[in-house]
Amino acid sequence: MQVDISIDCEDWNGIPDLEALARTAVDACLPLVEDRLPGRAELSLAFVGDAGIQKLNREFRNMDKATNVLSFPLWTQGACAAGAVMLGDIVLSYQTVLRESREQDKLFEDHLRHLIVHGFLHLFGYDHETDGQAEDMEALETEILSGIGVADPYDGSLQRGTREQTGHTAK
Repeated sequence: MQVDISIDCEDWNGIPDLEALARTAVDACLPLVEDRLPGRAELSLAFVGDAGIQKLNREFRNMDKATNVLSFPLWTQGACAAGAVMLGDIVLSYQTVLRESREQDKLFEDHLRHLIVHGFLHLFGYDHETDGQAEDMEALETEILSGIGVADPYDGSLQRGTREQTGHTAK
């Protein structure tokens, strides 16, 4: 899978090996969905600041506030295309990810990996609108993250029930 990365907030430049960190999180998700992909696939990761993500959140979700991650699915399962298929965009905000990692007493890098996984799952239709959906999505996230050495993000300071704050799909 090709992962295109854009950095639109200088704060992200201070994260060592950001591209490798992001790639590890994306690669950890692939076994879950690779049988659904028609061939070559592309994914866009945009690393922005609160102002950039707030603008997107306002424009696409009518919510005038910053959030940690937004997902923009572009491909639907069963759609045929020649060449590479663009799965969608995942947009992450530095300031919100940093603030949440501090509030939740988590390593910034681990929280970022979690949010990339969360955003990736949204691209494939996983959601957390109902308790059942949330439980399924949280279980998948926990399983994927454990495979790359990240502790259960829902155990400890991040309590279940914060689904409204974490990871949104913009359609």
